Amino acid sequence: MPMICVKCRSEVPQSVLKELSSIVAEAVGKPEQYVMAVGSRADVLMAGSAEPAAFVEVRSIGGLLPKVNRELSEKICMSLETKLHIPSGRIYITFQSFTADSWGWNGSTFG
Repeated sequence: MPMICVKCRSEVPQSVLKELSSIVAEAVGKPEQYVMAVGSRADVLMAGSAEPAAFVEVRSIGGLLPKVNRELSEKICMSLETKLHIPSGRIYITFQSFTADSWGWNGSTFG
């Protein structure tokens, strides 16, 4: 049920999505078999500049606590800076927690 979505000016390779999937699964304590990682190209402008930047969304049913979010922010930024050459100062990340009945899957919900 955790999901990470990365929007940036370049394509996000499968290898990067796999790494991010693993980072999220470990941090929130959920099996990776339930993690979805999405990468999409988008027109991103940050601080009036078209230099490389990214917007990242992390969503989960539970597991997103202040300490976890800080850890995720650090690891996600490190991955995107290393793999996609996006400076961590040009990455915004949001974290959103949902109740089990607010997340659908396989024709039902988790709660």
